[in-house]
Amino acid sequence: VQLQASGGGLVQAGGSLRLSCATSESIFSLNAMGWFRQAPGRQRELVAAIAVGGATTYADSVKGRFSISRDKAKNTAYLQMNVLKPEDTAVYYCNAGPTWVLVAGTGGNYWGQGTEVTVSS
Repeated sequence: VQLQASGGGLVQAGGSLRLSCATSESIFSLNAMGWFRQAPGRQRELVAAIAVGGATTYADSVKGRFSISRDKAKNTAYLQMNVLKPEDTAVYYCNAGPTWVLVAGTGGNYWGQGTEVTVSS
């Protein structure tokens, strides 16, 4: 597994979770990092992405609540999720690739295993 995701779980509405995605230096230094999610019966969608230089992109549904960051020293990207809503319930996937591919919603070549986020009402 080239991307190792962690941090999912069960939380009540209004709560917070932080997802982590660790990878190798070679992947991290050359690629944008992002998170996609897929809820049951729905298409996979981009949640947030961060370019190598730090520029960020967010889905409209999470703006103001989620924050993506990357730590060069740890080769790890983070997704801080605040004010979680039941509609945020999904399997979240870490992804790495060219920025435009993530922002286009396709996703790059590198995928982590999914981590499940469940928000109860």
